[in-house]
Amino acid sequence: MEAARFSAGAFAEHWAAAWNAHDLNAVLALFADNVVFTSPLAHKLLPASDGVVRGKAALRAYWSEGLAKAPDLHFELTWVMEGIDLIVIGFRNEQGVDRCEVLKFADGLVVEGHGTYPVG
Repeated sequence: MEAARFSAGAFAEHWAAAWNAHDLNAVLALFADNVVFTSPLAHKLLPASDGVVRGKAALRAYWSEGLAKAPDLHFELTWVMEGIDLIVIGFRNEQGVDRCEVLKFADGLVVEGHGTYPVG
């Protein structure tokens, strides 16, 4: 992760702790203002988005909606992988479902993210 503020493992731990505290400001502090985030859940919660959320303000609106619908949200880290300017965070949610997020970095912030879900 070029110029990252955290190692991949430390980033993942910080990311999970912020989500588990339901501290949206702490989560969003990890993302650039011009972030692009894709997720099948975004498509369900915000059908007009077509699953693509552009910009930190839109990401705040999406995740605020998600937290309101999942008040018991909790993530347990299961693994972390690192690439060039990229990390993949594997986690299990409060429903016991394994998921991962693919996060691309520039200047120490996430500029592109992809929420992924199991097939089937």
